[in-house]
Amino acid sequence: MTQAPTGQPTIMALIDAGAQQLTDAGVAFGHGTSNAFDEAAWLVLWQLGLPLNDLDSVANQPVDLADQARIATLFEARIKTRKPAAYLTHEAWLQGVPFYVDERAIVPRSFIAELLADGSIDPWLGEHTKKVLDLCTGNGSLAVLAAMTYPDVTVDGADLSLDALAVARMNVEKHGLEDRITLLQSDGLGSVRGPYDLILCNPPYVNAQSMATLPAEYRAEPELALAGGADGMDFIRDLLREAPAHMSEHAVLVLEIGNEREHFEAAFPTLEVFWLDTSAGDDQVLLITREALVR
Repeated sequence: MTQAPTGQPTIMALIDAGAQQLTDAGVAFGHGTSNAFDEAAWLVLWQLGLPLNDLDSVANQPVDLADQARIATLFEARIKTRKPAAYLTHEAWLQGVPFYVDERAIVPRSFIAELLADGSIDPWLGEHTKKVLDLCTGNGSLAVLAAMTYPDVTVDGADLSLDALAVARMNVEKHGLEDRITLLQSDGLGSVRGPYDLILCNPPYVNAQSMATLPAEYRAEPELALAGGADGMDFIRDLLREAPAHMSEHAVLVLEIGNEREHFEAAFPTLEVFWLDTSAGDDQVLLITREALVR
């Protein structure tokens, strides 16, 4: 282990050692990081209270014994509990924006956040886009990002889970958006207040076979936010059937389906959709116009 001139291990040395621990323990990633090094860096820097995006400037700083012990305890918890790191730090980031999260809500990681940031859906929007729905809002991250991206809109964030909505409320308040985001308890579209000009939805879509083999880190999340039935399309079938009644004339629906494109196309073989490019490819998120849904 690399040591500073003081004889104490450096931040980078602790990150490298932690990454090896995570690798040896066989933990699973996908809740904000995709590999052992990035996760180890997150845990070490968070525990030291340092910015997560500035490793280069602190890599060679020595770490004293008390902080070493706290870092070791954090890694032990990550490995022993198999909880996502975000549940241990109570913090997750999307597009550079921090969000509070705990076990009451799924760890935010939606690719829709990328599309809001890069303007991919903007060609379908316009002056008519005034009212947005974030359905299955979870911890409220997409509702917050939508409000930040489009300063002239109001946003409803809806979820069946009162626990998730309590977390979402913390994030709405954290970012000072209480006057533009309204949180609603709703079973699907049952209690929302349209019509909406844009609906964002990252629903439960994991098919039953995949649910049965999920790593422990994913099973630590609320099952309600993940399980989509035998083919992953249970929630989505109801959504697409009911959505037109809650959409304005030129509204669009942006829907995330993860790795379920094959099941989606089998369930809706004649539906005209637009697949949107994300960092995970062009088969994770799609856009549907109200016109296509009505047809």
